[in-house]
Amino acid sequence: MERQPEMSATEDLILIFANGVIADLTVPASYLARARFVIAADGGIGHLWALGRRPDLLIGDLDSLPATVEQWLEDGAMAVIRHPTAKDETDLELALLHAAAHFPEAALVVCGGFGGRLDQTLANILLLAHPALAGRSVRFVEGRETAWLITEDTRIVGHLGDTVSLIPLGGPARITATTGLEWPLNDETLPFGPARGVSNRLIAAEATVRLASGVLLCIHARAY
Repeated sequence: MERQPEMSATEDLILIFANGVIADLTVPASYLARARFVIAADGGIGHLWALGRRPDLLIGDLDSLPATVEQWLEDGAMAVIRHPTAKDETDLELALLHAAAHFPEAALVVCGGFGGRLDQTLANILLLAHPALAGRSVRFVEGRETAWLITEDTRIVGHLGDTVSLIPLGGPARITATTGLEWPLNDETLPFGPARGVSNRLIAAEATVRLASGVLLCIHARAY
């Protein structure tokens, strides 16, 4: 059974900063201390400037860079991959594809993937389903919330009272059984569209989801 993609102290981690909203830099800072390689997707470099940490790589069309990072660009101490503004991929997509290609065994964590424009937020979340990321440990982190895809039987580790939402993507998802959730989903098909799987709660330190078919977007919001 797969375990939710929580990071261990020894995990090989690639950290990506997107240009979304980060309300509290405490969580990104904790990941930053353990990351092997740090990528800024265009304007996401602004979060790193606030944290005082130069990225190892800046990637994108560079049309959203804050003026404060001019010094980093001028001193040449970080790698830069510039793409044309007229492109098919978003800057975050380019960052994820680069990380997937160059660090095939590493876990990928995205900070700043939420907030801002609604279209960009939705597109960012759907990048979890990108074919190039299939089978990879990829998660979006913002404050107490973590989002990732469930494609097989999974354990969700947290605390009593945590909120867990299970949202089918791209079609129905068939759940054989769950444990540790306040509202069990047993022998049930969640259709794509209705909000049946939203806002469940942990009633134990660990929940299990047995998935027979389909794909679930899991959003785990810690109570504390």
